[in-house]
Amino acid sequence: RHFSSQRIFTSESLSQFDGASKELPIYLSILGSVFDVTSGRQHYGIGGSYHHFSGRDATRAFVSGNFTGDGLSDSVRGLSPIEVKRIGDWRGFYHRSYSYIGKLIGTYYDSNGKPTDELLRVEKRIKRGEELLKQQEAEEKKFPTCNSRWSQSEGGEVWCDSGYPRILSKPSPLPSQGSGESRCACFAEKQLNHPGLAVYPGCEARATVCKTS
Repeated sequence: RHFSSQRIFTSESLSQFDGASKELPIYLSILGSVFDVTSGRQHYGIGGSYHHFSGRDATRAFVSGNFTGDGLSDSVRGLSPIEVKRIGDWRGFYHRSYSYIGKLIGTYYDSNGKPTDELLRVEKRIKRGEELLKQQEAEEKKFPTCNSRWSQSEGGEVWCDSGYPRILSKPSPLPSQGSGESRCACFAEKQLNHPGLAVYPGCEARATVCKTS
């Protein structure tokens, strides 16, 4: 039987190609796209550092880093658009580096191999993630990230070669997640009225070096 000729997989049929048998190729799925990763058997075979991806769709683990139990899931529920965009980047990596061989029936493709509504939603979130990253890159050019260091004996500190360190809050791409992330950025005197800024606790407003812990 020529297994590699399969183009439409079920979870059960895909699980045969998990690297346990040296007689069979190794396949994995990401966002329902199935790839032949046999050429990377040292990584995807038994004992390999990426073996947890083999023979299944573990889409979520590509960004969560959870390679056990429920972490090996194809669900992207609760992930931010930027995290979903990174999953899209991983899918692009497999298209470039390995052979694309088919589709997995389930969350992202139906039994005829056609995209599901969930895949279409994910593709929109990938594009939204790309937009947010471009916005972040533009912001980071406008407001450079602080220098930072930490040691167990002295704790942490941030400083600016030019300007003043501030905690810059970024709105969350998911409204339900509140204010979102924050970072240390350097602001010139004339920029200190920018919205979303906070002085580090215990730091003078015009200090160029601030303790963080």
